[in-house]
Amino acid sequence: MLLPKEKLQLLSMMDILEPLSQEQIEELIEWLPDTHFEQGQIIYTPEDRSEALFLLKTGRVRIYRLNPKGDEFTLAVVEAGTVFGEMALTAQRLPGAYAEAMESAYVCILKSEDVEHIVREHPDVGLKMMQVLSERLRLYEDRLEDIGLKSVPARLASLILQLTQSEGIMTNEGPKIPTRYTHQQLAAMISANRVSVTKTFAQLQDAGAVELKRRHIYVKDVEALEGAARK
Repeated sequence: MLLPKEKLQLLSMMDILEPLSQEQIEELIEWLPDTHFEQGQIIYTPEDRSEALFLLKTGRVRIYRLNPKGDEFTLAVVEAGTVFGEMALTAQRLPGAYAEAMESAYVCILKSEDVEHIVREHPDVGLKMMQVLSERLRLYEDRLEDIGLKSVPARLASLILQLTQSEGIMTNEGPKIPTRYTHQQLAAMISANRVSVTKTFAQLQDAGAVELKRRHIYVKDVEALEGAARK
């Protein structure tokens, strides 16, 4: 369970709550209880009828769908400090989506009436929320387009670029993706099989675009990776 000081610190780092003062965030804490999800636990499914938005305080969440064969493909990996979910009020709709905790995660669940209350009290938060969720929806649509139209090498290159942008850190050896993704996980993200991802990753390494060290992906040549993503 999170302590009050931890709750305040984590909510203060939330992107959609940037317009609020510390006192205003403290008021939110009073009526926004935490919910804990274990690694691998499903947060919502397409069958869920209740509309909600989720403030991700700690951990990471995977948003995914199933293809016609029943295989999973990942649309996004959501990092702590932002919001995810879908709700008619915010015009964010992604039919058929699942959300799964990739690791132990603490979230605040905002029901429709909670979102309405916050937006009425703090319009700037509503604008920030729309901005963040609209960008997230654009990412989902790009991922769906990639899967439908691009080859496996182009899809993998696009994914690595997206992961670099969303969670990459700069090192002396170039941008590094801190999460250790397995080839099976990468395959699920681009609706491919592990063998094809392993083969494609080797090709990207031979081209000097990426390098794998201690199971971390390093981007060595962004232009080469961007070129592969366009093919």
